[in-house]
Amino acid sequence: MRDEVEQGEVVRLRDGSEVLIRAVVPADRDLFVEGFEHFGMESRQARFLGLKKQLTDAELDFLTQVDHADHEAIGAVHTATGAGLGVARMMRDQECPGECAEAAVAVVDAWQGRGLGAALLGRLVARARELGIERFRAVLRTDNRAMLTLFQRAGDVRVRDREGGVTTIEVELPLDGPDGALGTALRSVAAGRIEALAGSSG
Repeated sequence: MRDEVEQGEVVRLRDGSEVLIRAVVPADRDLFVEGFEHFGMESRQARFLGLKKQLTDAELDFLTQVDHADHEAIGAVHTATGAGLGVARMMRDQECPGECAEAAVAVVDAWQGRGLGAALLGRLVARARELGIERFRAVLRTDNRAMLTLFQRAGDVRVRDREGGVTTIEVELPLDGPDGALGTALRSVAAGRIEALAGSSG
C-alpha cells in the first residue's frame, strides 16, 4: 500500500472521470494554493470551522511537508488537467487513547458528490492500518451530513463531544479495511447512530 500511495493510482469515479490518487509531497504547494480557490465559502467553513480567505505560508508548509508516518496526506489530481481536487489527511493524536489519529477529508466544490471523498478516505484508512492506527478522531460541523456519512462508511462511529455546532467523533477502523466483511458489519451498526446524529443537527 505504501508503494501504491507514493507512486500513485489512477481511479475511475462513479461518473466515469479519472483521478490520480497519490501521497502529498512538498512540490504540491502550488496545487494547494490553486485548489483552495475552488473551495466555496461554505466548504471553507466546513473544513476550517470558520471563515478562511487564504492559506498562510505556515499553513502551506504544514499541508505539504508531511513525514508519512505521524502525519500522512493523500491527494487526488485530475489526470486530464493536473489540478488538485482533494486530500485526505491524518495526524497521530497523543490525546486520543490508544493508536489514534485526527483525520479530515476535503474535496473542491466541483468534485463533491462524485465519490472522490470516499476513494480518498478508503485509501487513508488502509494506510492508517499499515501504520498501526486503530481509530480516527474527527472534528466536524454538526450540520455537515456528507462528512458524517463519509466517516460512517469507514467504520464504527461514536460521538465523543458536541458543542457550539461542532461535533467530535471517533471512528473505529475495521481490521480488514473499509470494503471487507468487518467493515460492512460495522457500517450497519453505525448507520443508526449517524442518522440520529445528522437528524438532530437542526
